[in-house]
Amino acid sequence: MTLDQLYALIGPDMKAVDTVIRDRLHSDVVLVRQVAEYIIGSGGKRMRPALVLLAAGAVEYEGTHHQEMAAVVEFIHTATLLHDDVVDESALRRGHDTANAMFGNAASVLVGDFLYSRAFQMMVEVNNMRVMRVLSDATNIIAEGEVLQLMNCHDADVDEARYMRVIHYKTAKLFEAAAQLGAILGKASQDVEEALTAYGMHLGTAFQLIDDVLDYSGQEAETGKHLGDDLAEGKPTLPLIYVMQHGTPEQAACVRKAIEEGGREDFLLVLDAIRNSGALEHARARAAREAEYARAAIQCLGDSNYKKALLQLTLFAVERNH
Repeated sequence: MTLDQLYALIGPDMKAVDTVIRDRLHSDVVLVRQVAEYIIGSGGKRMRPALVLLAAGAVEYEGTHHQEMAAVVEFIHTATLLHDDVVDESALRRGHDTANAMFGNAASVLVGDFLYSRAFQMMVEVNNMRVMRVLSDATNIIAEGEVLQLMNCHDADVDEARYMRVIHYKTAKLFEAAAQLGAILGKASQDVEEALTAYGMHLGTAFQLIDDVLDYSGQEAETGKHLGDDLAEGKPTLPLIYVMQHGTPEQAACVRKAIEEGGREDFLLVLDAIRNSGALEHARARAAREAEYARAAIQCLGDSNYKKALLQLTLFAVERNH
């Protein structure tokens, strides 16, 4: 099932979210508009805002605040991308030049700040303290995850537990918050809210693990990024950690050198080690396990098309090729 088919159920809501995004991107400062519209308009799966909408639908929410909160979640995510690409010195995202490549690092950082502050303006307008707490806590934890990832760069001694902590902070936390927001807006019971929160966390973890796999197995035309970007930045992701722990001594030494030195010089050797050591299969299996946890978490939800879509989303997260 494609994302378009999955999102058909929330099509009108997603259009409303797009309208909110366009309206709230407005700034009298021309460069702010240009950079923000460039990054928002350059594609993306919109999984995080979709999660807000699907979770709200699953608990029968009938207002419009879920549309505004979906836009807030997308703004927070976009701000992290702008800052991420500056830190990583990335040149390509979603098949397009990154904003920092187009407009420079300074503009990207400052427009990221604009998006964060605009998101906080919007969440205050909903006038729901629990919504504000979830989103402010999530934003803070995401920032901690970025710093943790920075500390792990070029460190070949990072183990699976340390790496999973980065995933939970940097990626899964916003998925978790998105699903929880839908439950809060719908005034769901504590059990249902906890179920959707756990669902979001496990879904986000699975999603990131597959991103790690695609960095060594995808096609650049499909993934929209240069293969080996993580290696060039010295990031010890799960496939690399697996090779160092379970590969031959020669494979482990090759990967260790590549992480510590960064760059792409040894990319083909590392790629061969990853593909011949079972590293990709291990990472995919770990992602599939997280997706299964996500599905199990929401078994308590009443049957609905929204629940079916949430279940299908876990399959898409692990079976996708981009």
